Amino acid sequence: MLGVMLIAPFALTSRPELITLITNILILAILAISFELCWGYSGIMSFGQALFFGVPAYVIALVGRDLEYSQLWGTLPLAMLVGLVLAAAFAAFLLLGKKTPTPIFIALGTLTGAYAAERLVSGWQYVGAGNGLSSIKLLQAGSYEFIEGIEFYFLAFACLLGVYVASRFLTRSQLGLVLAGIRQNEQRLAFLGYRVQFYKAIVFAFAGMIAGLAGALYSYHQGFIGPGNMGPGLSTMAVIYCLFGGAGTLIGPVIGTASIETLSYFLADIDLVKRFWPVILGLVLLLVVAFQPSGLLGLFLSSRERIGSYGWRARSRRHEG
Repeated sequence: MLGVMLIAPFALTSRPELITLITNILILAILAISFELCWGYSGIMSFGQALFFGVPAYVIALVGRDLEYSQLWGTLPLAMLVGLVLAAAFAAFLLLGKKTPTPIFIALGTLTGAYAAERLVSGWQYVGAGNGLSSIKLLQAGSYEFIEGIEFYFLAFACLLGVYVASRFLTRSQLGLVLAGIRQNEQRLAFLGYRVQFYKAIVFAFAGMIAGLAGALYSYHQGFIGPGNMGPGLSTMAVIYCLFGGAGTLIGPVIGTASIETLSYFLADIDLVKRFWPVILGLVLLLVVAFQPSGLLGLFLSSRERIGSYGWRARSRRHEG
């Protein structure tokens, strides 16, 4: 996939609309990875992941409009900080209470937050209300402006690669080993003395930071951010991306995002199915989730190959090889 991503923009120079599509896929894949860290690695069903995507996007759009500032080294870290702080606040409320939260409580809590934020900005004229914010300033690096095309593509690609490497380092670290134990048997980890909810809160906040980066890139690339970019609709799509590609991995969400967005793009252009292409897409998703719970990646890899091996035995096998 790395090779395909590097070659794709040069092979599609005659089809700039496809470069735009793939750039959008790269950005949404970052959002999908942020959800995967919550659900696939920590067992946190976040139905409001778009909240940490949309709020930072609105913040950097307002900074560009009101302060006329859109420098890359200032706005992208700002968006990540906003996503981190917002997710940490939700984690403190949902995960770090006196009682151990149930998955349903967390799912409904995050869903409610996303829905409330969507309703709030829909009626707030300062942020464009239902029309959203458009004509967002171009992202800049000094005097250079990132315009839609190959330049922005490689920026999004670099960000996705950085997020993937950082997430892989996290999941393969000692913290990742604890997360693997939580995913297998949360009660056993708690019995052994681990503060399970605290570890979940760390990952949840980190995922919010990643989602904030995706939101900033999305608003700069699209030149627009609206209420629908922080509501339950986009949050549900993040869930579908992961389930379709293969939960429990980091590359699965990328594959799921690419598959769904590509199918959506080409089905919407076919005259015979233009009116009911979402139904066809929905049936495809249902078939994959129902008959292949491990997603598309599960068609090619076993569970051990997808998730990997941890601990002393895994290291011994590597040394022996």
